[in-house]
Amino acid sequence: MTDTSAPCQTLGTEPSFGFGDRIGLATPGHVLAMQRSGHGILPIFPQQSIREMARTNRSPGDVLNDALNGMQEAGWTGPTGGDADHLKTTDDADVTAAAGYSFFTIDPSDHVDEKADGYDEGTLRERFAEVEGELTWLGEYRGRKLTLETGSEIECTEEACLRAGVKYGRAINHAIELACHIAAVQGLAGRDYEIELSVDETDHPTTLAEHYIIADRCLTDGIRLISLAPRFVGDFEKGVDFRGNLEDLDRSLADHAALARQLGPYKLSLHSGSDKLAMYAMLARATRGCYHVKTAGTSYLEALRVAARHDQSLFRKIIAFSRERFETDRATYHLSATLDSAPPDTEISDPVELERQYLGLWSEVPVGEGFTGLGRQILHCTFGSVLTDPELGPLLRSLLEAHQETYTEVLADHFERHLDALQAGLATAD
Repeated sequence: MTDTSAPCQTLGTEPSFGFGDRIGLATPGHVLAMQRSGHGILPIFPQQSIREMARTNRSPGDVLNDALNGMQEAGWTGPTGGDADHLKTTDDADVTAAAGYSFFTIDPSDHVDEKADGYDEGTLRERFAEVEGELTWLGEYRGRKLTLETGSEIECTEEACLRAGVKYGRAINHAIELACHIAAVQGLAGRDYEIELSVDETDHPTTLAEHYIIADRCLTDGIRLISLAPRFVGDFEKGVDFRGNLEDLDRSLADHAALARQLGPYKLSLHSGSDKLAMYAMLARATRGCYHVKTAGTSYLEALRVAARHDQSLFRKIIAFSRERFETDRATYHLSATLDSAPPDTEISDPVELERQYLGLWSEVPVGEGFTGLGRQILHCTFGSVLTDPELGPLLRSLLEAHQETYTEVLADHFERHLDALQAGLATAD
């Protein structure tokens, strides 16, 4: 049973929403959004990946304490989870477990063969021969068939199993090993916990057969899998709305959600979930409320909105600095933006237009009719460089502390739109 006295609780299969905060001052705004629009949705206020912590010079304890203190100051008395995000090693798990997190997101992407989707049969069999001895369990899936409530059929053909084994086999083994380590650590400490598995950081969508093999293997090995983040169809770029065919996504979400209900139930998790309002309703509807949405960088962008409105000089300095850092910092992100996607600040004299070019536009153009809002991506991926810069980082923090009311309100407005879109979908669920 969950210890409700613990600072971070397990949330089960209830709908949940994760709020990332890369500065440590955003939680009051997150709380206000939940108070206004989050009825029936459970929050995870402390959430940050190991990579983000490294880029912002914060520790797991810093992230947790900032969120918990912000909750208290804002008057939040309900539960919260605590997401130790994108864990790759046992050291990652140990340091976040010691801090008091309850929700552990395993990221086995270092063990995924990204090229597997493009291998011809000969190459595929060669690569499988290299890993076959490590995947003694894979043979159990050959020939299995499954019919979902949507009417879609999953068939684990020879090719599907070979490709899943090559692409995800070692990743599955690693995830199971890390999950067992987390279970042991949490068990010794007497703390409840939940596991999320992230397999979304790939170029190609996760097939239903791959989803089935990944999830079933983890569940068969006793992993406490509360949510799975597949790579969905379409593009989920940072800082902007969903790009792709919404009808295709709707059908795919329905199938993945049906599979999650049939095997688990466990939640479908949407990573890079910030600003994806075009698809929120269909996610909530397809999963019947059994979902988790994870957001991160959008709260940093709203912090820059405070600079745009209260200190134009600082906002322009951050834009110029971010443009200088962009080509280096974009390396670990899937982005469409280039430096030509938004004009330099020196070419925009109007403060309102400058804010629009770099912080607006992200949801103004309907899906399929073009793409804009790319100034946000330039700012998004350079957050670590800005926040750790000896001049800009302290200046931005001081500004936010001086204008906490503005920061809280712009965050609440931004996330109310997210939560309202999810609520609309849940209202029409079967």
